[in-house]
Amino acid sequence: MKREDASDLLAFLAVARERSFTRAAAKLGMTQSALSQIIRSLEDRLGLRLLNRTTRSVTPTQAGERLFLSIGPKFNEMDAELAALSELRERPAGTIRFTATEYAATEILLPALRKILPKYPEIHVEVIIDYGLTNIVAQQVDAGIRPGELVAKDMIAVRVSPDLRMAVVGSPSYFADRKRPRTPQDLTGHNCLNLRLPTHGGSLYAWEFEKNGREVNVRVEGQLVFNSAGLLLEGALRGFGLAYLTEGHVQPYVSRGQLVRVLSDWCPPFSGYHLYYPSRRQVSPAFSLIVDALRFRGQVG
Repeated sequence: MKREDASDLLAFLAVARERSFTRAAAKLGMTQSALSQIIRSLEDRLGLRLLNRTTRSVTPTQAGERLFLSIGPKFNEMDAELAALSELRERPAGTIRFTATEYAATEILLPALRKILPKYPEIHVEVIIDYGLTNIVAQQVDAGIRPGELVAKDMIAVRVSPDLRMAVVGSPSYFADRKRPRTPQDLTGHNCLNLRLPTHGGSLYAWEFEKNGREVNVRVEGQLVFNSAGLLLEGALRGFGLAYLTEGHVQPYVSRGQLVRVLSDWCPPFSGYHLYYPSRRQVSPAFSLIVDALRFRGQVG
């Protein structure tokens, strides 16, 4: 079917349905004279008269009635299918892939998803635990969650947490026969639990401290190395050594006396977690829902 034929048939259906050129023209957004010309051109191509016109009414001829009953339902089906496709486009659905640290995934991402996923069963989320600054474009990941200071400038960044602090902790049993460190340099005499970063060439994470404008990075040593913050926490709770973790990760255990915090004066606040994604990313309804649920609405600064 040629494009002009489809357009002319739609015009004919409108007139046949309304039984009026005036009402049909108003619905189609054109003049009555233009609509009359379209119908005449269609009739000329078919070699058949489709409409009986009088000063008082417009009614289909026998041929017009047959055409109306034949093609009308087909166009209605097409309209219904196009509407269904439009609804599918607008309905939140699809798979969203995130990269996040273990703490960010547990304490930030999962609480937000708990509000969304039960309401939208067609949304699926994959969470990849990673402690490096993942190249989300190269890794085909939709978005990442990292401290704001690590997010590249060419990314869209949305704050999803208040400012953070790191914490050095150990169990009461660990400190039973050891002095608590007073400066970062004192850590050289302690058994520290290391975190290995696969995305940084497999290197061990250096513990970062700052006080009065003085920055100190310490390469700690110890008997255990993990690649999971959860295992660092578990190792500290079991008395294997000191762990360096996000304050929020350890605060419940410190409050209950299961862990003892040290060097807190060397751990100033730093930029909170941000969700980041490429500026050229086409944002889907599902992704927009998650971003809005994650957005931090507290007072910052």
